[in-house]
Amino acid sequence: MESEEFIMKYVTMKNDKIPAIALGTWSWGTGVNGGDRVFGNNYTAEELRPVYEKAVKHGFTLWDTAAVYGYGASETILGHFIKGEQDILISTKFTPFDGQEQNMRKSLKESMERLCRENIDLYWIHNPRNVEKWTQEIIPLAKENKIKHIGVSNHNLDELKLAVSILEKEGLELAAVQNHYSLLYRESEEAGIIDWCNDNHIVFFSYMVLEQGALTGKYNANHPFQSNTRRGEAFSIETLRKLQNLINVMSEIGDKYKVGPAPVAMAWALVKGTVPIIGVTKEAHIDDALTAITLTLEKKDIHDLEDAAMETGISVRGAWEKSMKK
Repeated sequence: MESEEFIMKYVTMKNDKIPAIALGTWSWGTGVNGGDRVFGNNYTAEELRPVYEKAVKHGFTLWDTAAVYGYGASETILGHFIKGEQDILISTKFTPFDGQEQNMRKSLKESMERLCRENIDLYWIHNPRNVEKWTQEIIPLAKENKIKHIGVSNHNLDELKLAVSILEKEGLELAAVQNHYSLLYRESEEAGIIDWCNDNHIVFFSYMVLEQGALTGKYNANHPFQSNTRRGEAFSIETLRKLQNLINVMSEIGDKYKVGPAPVAMAWALVKGTVPIIGVTKEAHIDDALTAITLTLEKKDIHDLEDAAMETGISVRGAWEKSMKK
């Protein structure tokens, strides 16, 4: 898709415009929670730079990372690319751990150093461990303008409401929620979280929309994921076999629009009112995101996709996730 054919779509986040799709960097860099352990990837900065440059050229200026991805490796690569660029929006995260002394201010400072930034556009509390403590901890950082927008991730509805009440007492707002959401995992929808976000003008970011590649059509029982990786454990050969009918339906819908399965899954997440976070390691991934933004699914398409997903009987919850339902 040529740039002159494409006009980026935006959504509003607390009076700021952000691209309708954010790009993720979980696969960037190696180490603990890095691309090699989770995905079986080992991409260098040199290999990733053309991906970054193509994305920015087409208006994908919102980049999502986390200090925990490769324990700084992902942020370091992204920071190398964005150094000196003022138009790039950065989303990164603080990840609370059980039984470990942590300092959010120190973690944010280290993230900003790796990202070559003096402040962060969107800073997330990555999980709901001790909601009161960490929501309180983020308040002075926001008031000091080190953080422009506050987000929380993997929180259920009660935890979201608690975070909002704590922030409101200090005159601050929750800007965004980031939860796992895909055709195979719709608990945030079923628990009313997406509706609540819409009602309260909070942007809902959906991660793992493509289920780490399982919904791209590139993997199947005959071409499975690498076995010694986290996604290989989550999507066994038997699980991929159960997904095949859904992939077939996605392919049939894609054929109607002359696109592949991946843009269909992204377009579904867009029509559901979310901002998908799409992991990118190849220039073709940017092409898929460009296609998804211009793709308008019909009501029957959405119905057929959701029916086929339900029929798989598969609900893939990450080891770090708890149910969003009460």
